[in-house]
Amino acid sequence: MKKILILNGPNLNLLGKREPGVYGNQSFEDYFETLKGNFPEIELHYFQSNHEGALIDKIHEVGFTFDGIIINAGGFSHTSVALADALSSVTTPAVEVHISNIHAREAFRHHSYITSRSKGMICGLGLRGYELAVRYF
Repeated sequence: MKKILILNGPNLNLLGKREPGVYGNQSFEDYFETLKGNFPEIELHYFQSNHEGALIDKIHEVGFTFDGIIINAGGFSHTSVALADALSSVTTPAVEVHISNIHAREAFRHHSYITSRSKGMICGLGLRGYELAVRYF
């Protein structure tokens, strides 16, 4: 059975409450239950933190044993060389996901340090981007 980690960064714990016009009305926890139901043949794990070091620790924890990491690093996507380095340091491949289209937002969101360390990026398709990333793996 494949093991995939979904790793969400800062402020994504507020999905369903935070800017629903951009991020929708559903909490990630509710969406994750649906996602697990859609992929019973895959062992899906979920971790969210607002702390960069906790995200790095989780990458190190699973980065040699899991089959995939789906990462939405939130605001850290645009600032964290350390998260990018963590992804480069492990053998588990990653796919970057963003709920909103980061290229249609503020200019500082157009660059992600995570992208070059990922197999690909899915952005702007809402929560469905996570499903597409699971399908990739």
